[in-house]
Amino acid sequence: MDSPSILFINRVFPPDKGATGRCVSDLAERMAAMGWRVTVVADGSGPSATPPGVTVCRTGWGCSSKAGENSGDLRLTARGYLAAAVRLMQRALHLPRHDVVVTMTDPPLLACAGPLIAARHGAASIHWSQDVFPALLPVLGIRLPGPLMRTIERANVQALRRQDAVVAIGRCMAGCLAAAGVPAERITVLPNWPDPRIRPVPRAGNPFRQKLGLGDRFTVAYSGNMGLAHPMDAVLDAATLLARSDPAIAILLIGEGRRRATVADAVERRGLTNVRLLPLQPPDQLAESLSGADLHLATMDPRAEGLLVPSKVAGALAAGRPCLFLGPAGSDAVAMLEGCGQRLAPDDAVGLAAAVRRYAGDPALCAAQGRRALSVASAWDATTAARRFAALADGLRQTRLRGMSVLPGRSLPHA
Repeated sequence: MDSPSILFINRVFPPDKGATGRCVSDLAERMAAMGWRVTVVADGSGPSATPPGVTVCRTGWGCSSKAGENSGDLRLTARGYLAAAVRLMQRALHLPRHDVVVTMTDPPLLACAGPLIAARHGAASIHWSQDVFPALLPVLGIRLPGPLMRTIERANVQALRRQDAVVAIGRCMAGCLAAAGVPAERITVLPNWPDPRIRPVPRAGNPFRQKLGLGDRFTVAYSGNMGLAHPMDAVLDAATLLARSDPAIAILLIGEGRRRATVADAVERRGLTNVRLLPLQPPDQLAESLSGADLHLATMDPRAEGLLVPSKVAGALAAGRPCLFLGPAGSDAVAMLEGCGQRLAPDDAVGLAAAVRRYAGDPALCAAQGRRALSVASAWDATTAARRFAALADGLRQTRLRGMSVLPGRSLPHA
């Protein structure tokens, strides 16, 4: 019997930047090891970091490696995203048949092409929702005329309703999709996992800390996308308060994004000598950079609740570090932080500064919550997620072979 086959379609794939590409790569590698024939269609013409047993097909156009993080930082124009979607669709339509077709949300609204591509392949269709578009667009500062926005929303929901399954990366997102009209029985909750390369690195001897000359200074880090869905005002205000009261506490702001220039200007204008801005760190150095902090920060615009789930939290926990989350109480990130962090209101700079002081003055608290963080992170890793995703895909494949209706949705908890 032929091996089951699956086709993933996403704009980016390693070495391109973007968390969606890394997630596809993690799953593709592990599903290939399970015996699946795995193909990935990605944009661009550059080389791919192809895992064993995986075929990567590039569109031959564009340069996706220069594009930023998919969620919260739309660097391509709307026309550019549309052109990328057309290229991806054309490439996927001309490939040999696959049993399962998986579309993602980079570029936005790629879900609309999923059922058509799946029909061409005679395949089951899955939409893997990393973000909810077009609802997220206003949060990112992109405002479309009302009639156009409503038309796109209707088209997107209609496409999702035609999918055999929709994978949401959080319960908050699943609720948002169901409220928009996607049948709840077709929605599966499967959270993202930390980058498998992240692991705790002991503070003493950490090359990242040594390179920065941090010594024994208590260090707080924001590491990741500084996009428009991730407010930074409270972080900067808290840094200002800490510069006056606790100047020995080091604050690292690591990453790229649309807000980075504004953040850099504010740091210089306020004279925040306790803050250092660093570029996004190479993937093979994530373990050292994330472990270089004693405490991590993550932020999310309350309007983005249910529309995205910040990946920074999972990365911090995988490094064995507690995390402070400035965001809405309904986000799945909050549940992850039980016993290994704290949620604060997105604008609570005073509370954030006080929380940082509390952790800085209590090494035992940091250590205990760090151990709990590592336990939470290890309960949901790429291998576990790949098994669950493969089970969903194979169930849909078997159902299609039997000519039955699609499988009911199921919840795949984070821990």
